[in-house]
Amino acid sequence: MKRYFQFLSTLCLLFMYAFSTVAQPGIKTLKVMTYNIHHGNPPAQSGVIDLPAIADVIKSQAPDLVALQELDVLTNRVNGVDEVKKLAELTGMHPFFSKGIDFDGGEYGIAILSRFKINRTERFPLPFKEGLSAEARSLAVVNVTLPNGTQLDFACTHLDLKEEHRLLQVAEINKILGSRKGTVILAGDFNFEATNPAMAILEQHFSRSCRENCDPTIPEVNPKEEIDFILLKKGSPLKVTAHQVLKNIIASDHLPVVASYILP
Repeated sequence: MKRYFQFLSTLCLLFMYAFSTVAQPGIKTLKVMTYNIHHGNPPAQSGVIDLPAIADVIKSQAPDLVALQELDVLTNRVNGVDEVKKLAELTGMHPFFSKGIDFDGGEYGIAILSRFKINRTERFPLPFKEGLSAEARSLAVVNVTLPNGTQLDFACTHLDLKEEHRLLQVAEINKILGSRKGTVILAGDFNFEATNPAMAILEQHFSRSCRENCDPTIPEVNPKEEIDFILLKKGSPLKVTAHQVLKNIIASDHLPVVASYILP
């Protein structure tokens, strides 16, 4: 029975890959993914680290840019593996890692994978409310050149669990990215739903890839909450054409989110 479900899962991934790689003639698109990978541990398999499963999910969509959260680099928990480097090798993409904290003999944080060569990288520490316990969080940004010759800033983040910290962090993200000229896409695990006041702050400068009847992203089985988002900076010439939460993916405790944009 287990092999049967593994076979069905593989078939599903192959179908999604075939569908995602069918391009419309004459139309240039940009495909973006965000995925909290739970350090490569499938929740149903305690102690197991399965990075090939994460890489297969990514490759099934053939994205141009991927925002990843909860990655271990050289920690004991993942037997000293650099998960960012390994996923870059498995997907054939360019990586950038932004540390959140020192953890278990190594580092833990967020990362970006890019099909395009990365022109520039930036890391910004995000604030927290003084006097309230917090885990260090960051904003990772890469600059890439798109097929139409224009440049884009792609940002990844993973916000705190406490509301007091998140309100400060979204305000800081707006400060960093809100005044930037050109196209900016922000993606990640925001740890709040779309109705949260923190989203209203972000939406002063950004628009979500899905605004109505959006599917939840967590947990991976019977998901109930939408806390993973892809947002485009307002005023961008890009236009969103598709938004999808990939279902029946059990490689992490989050479901991946994919959005496609038409390039001008």
